[in-house]
Formats: sequence, C-alpha cells, structure tokens
Amino acid sequence: MSTPSAPGQDGPGTPAVSDAVAAASKRSALIGAIFLMATSAIGPGFITQTATFTLQLGAAFACAIVLSIVVDVAVQMNVWRIVGVAGKRAHELANEALPGAGWVLTALVVVGGFVFNIGNVAGSGLGLDALLGLEPRIGGAISALVAIGIFLSKRAGIALDRVVLVLGLVMIVATAVVAFTSDPPVGEALVNVVAPRQFDVLAVTTIIGGTVGGYITYAGAHRLLDSGTTGPENVRDITRGSLVGILVTGVMRVLLFLAILGVIAGGAGLDEGNVAASAFEAASGEAGLRVFGLILWAAALTSVIGASYTSVSFLTTERTAPRVRNLMTVAFIVATTVVFVVIEQAPQTLLVFAGAFNGMILPIGFGILLYVAWRRRDLLQGYRYPAWLLSAGVLAWLLTLYLAYSSIKPLGAL
Repeated sequence: MSTPSAPGQDGPGTPAVSDAVAAASKRSALIGAIFLMATSAIGPGFITQTATFTLQLGAAFACAIVLSIVVDVAVQMNVWRIVGVAGKRAHELANEALPGAGWVLTALVVVGGFVFNIGNVAGSGLGLDALLGLEPRIGGAISALVAIGIFLSKRAGIALDRVVLVLGLVMIVATAVVAFTSDPPVGEALVNVVAPRQFDVLAVTTIIGGTVGGYITYAGAHRLLDSGTTGPENVRDITRGSLVGILVTGVMRVLLFLAILGVIAGGAGLDEGNVAASAFEAASGEAGLRVFGLILWAAALTSVIGASYTSVSFLTTERTAPRVRNLMTVAFIVATTVVFVVIEQAPQTLLVFAGAFNGMILPIGFGILLYVAWRRRDLLQGYRYPAWLLSAGVLAWLLTLYLAYSSIKPLGAL
C-alpha cells in the first residue's frame, strides 16, 4: 500500500514534480538561447574577421572591438526584449507593424544566412583539416551530417541546446590558453581602446555585422520563444539572457584578438591567406595548430546550426509543426553543403563579405523592431517599453545606419 506524499515531497507524476521538470526544461532552453546567440556569432567568419583586422590594425583594433560590444549590447537587449515580450518572431512582428516588411526582412535574412552558411560549412571542413588532416570537402560534409543528426533526433531541442553549450565552452577555454601563451601587449591594447592609432569604418561594420548582423540578430531571441520565456512577466529573464549572450561573445572576441595580437607583437610572420591558423601555430607550434582546428570546427559547427535554425525560423511560424521545421532546417544545411562541395571556394573573402553584408542589413530589421517598441504597444501585450532602452536602441540604430552607408564603397572592393 502506497503512502501519500507529503506536501513538497510529491512523487513522480504529481503536479510539483511536473512543475519542477517544466522549470528545468525552461531553464535549459533559456541557456540554449543564450549560447545559440553567442555561438552563432562565434563562427568561422568571426574568427576570420578578427584575425584579418588584427593583422591590419594591430592594437588599434581594440577600439573597434569595444565599440562593437557596446553596439551589440544595445541591439540584443532591444531585440530580445521586443521579440520576447511580444512572443512573436521578428518577421511576424514586422508584417503586423508594416504589412509586407516581414517578407522583405525574411528575404534579406535568409539570403544572408545562406551565404554565411556556405562559409560555415567551409570553415568546419578547414577545422577538421587542421585538427585531423581531413580533406576540407570531406570534413565539411561530415560536419554537415553531424548538424543534420541533431535536427533529426527525437529530442532535437535538447540536443541543440547541449551541443551549443558544450562547444561554446570548449572554444572559450581553448582560446584563453593560446591567448595566455602568446603573451599579448595588454597595456597597449587598452590605450588603443580610447586613443586608437587608426580607425577603420569597414572593420567596425564588419565585426558588428558578424556579431549581431543578419540572422545572428535573431538567433537567440527566436530560440527564446521556444523556451516559453515570453511576455512582460519574464522581462528580467529576457534581459539577463541577452546580456549573458553578448558577454560570452565579447569574451571570445577579446581572447581571440589578444591571442593573435600577441603573436604579431612577437614579430612572427603570418600567412595572410589563413591568418588565424598561422597565428595559433606560431604561438604554440603543432599543438597550437590542432587547437585552432578544434576551435574553428566547433565555431563552424555551432554556426551551421545557428544559421540554419534561424534562417528557417523566418520561413515558418509558431503554428508550423516542429517536425516540419526540423526537416526544412535539414534541407537548408544540405543545400549550403552541396554549394560548398561543388564550388570549394576559399572562405576568407566570402566570410568577410558576408559579415559586411549582414552589417548593412542590420539597420533594416532592427529599425522595424524599434518602431514596434515606439508605436505599437498593442503588439507588446500592453507593455510600456522603457524610454532609456528605446533611446539606446535608436542611438545604436543610427550608428549602424551610418556605418552601413559608409561601408558601401569599400565593400564593393572586397
């Protein structure tokens, strides 16, 4: 004969246990949203852009990094807050606020995501080449199969959250080790934060685009909707999630910058065709090259997942069956992988171009969401949007608009 459970000690299947399981699942999905945003930003494009501009600008690149992080905070806090409180995807909000705008935003995000994802697959192939010596096309195909396996699994959401969390931590720890080994001139970098020797508008636009531009702007926010952390009552969790995600991305950007800067300051000659790989090899020899391969592969795989998931989220609605959404994501991965295997182009120029392109389309989608916060309180469930946050968003939007305009001419030269 069973004994009834005392209050607070409910057995399996009781409401208290069910609530605990639901809370744990919600927390896991929220952490997944944070790391999906962060690891979507930390892709092969992120690594290529950081390495390329560190080589070009040296310690002066520190100013661009700090500026990009400030803009990233303003952008992501607003995007997460608007999408999270409304409980709707960005393109759905855009269509309700300005009929047809959602379709324009969808086209831009999906095209940008597709181009970037070709580079992501290429990056995964190059990562396995540096790590295991596999031919890049074979490595890219294997990595694509891993990503496909995640979306075909019975518990795809949980698998996605755990993979991006683990690989995100691996990237940060591995890069921190190499940054320490390279002995970078931290003092010089700090001086250049406030008094840079030179300032490159394209560099700022590109790294902003590579961190919060295009599909990356919405990766974490759209995953947030799946976690159920939506509505005005969850504003605190939404805000905390957006800040932690940007913090993770910022830490990785700074560590990677310092690792490469240390090598440059030490006088090592770097291969301009593959700056990051040669920098890691110069810092730690053969082991450094293998570590770079691991970092690049992890960055590329998580970005394949993030780009595919987010791009497809713009082609679906909350009424779309999860199985259909996952199959569409698989098709997206297959299509970008086939393009890479067929053309097999070196991804460095492609990735820098895609980052700049995403930076140029950032003001469009972000501007629409800010309009929702400003004029469409009805779409935010009656929530009174903070004036300080909207003001910060508008300032960031004006800056991204200026940077995008200023980059049109240099972008054409890439």
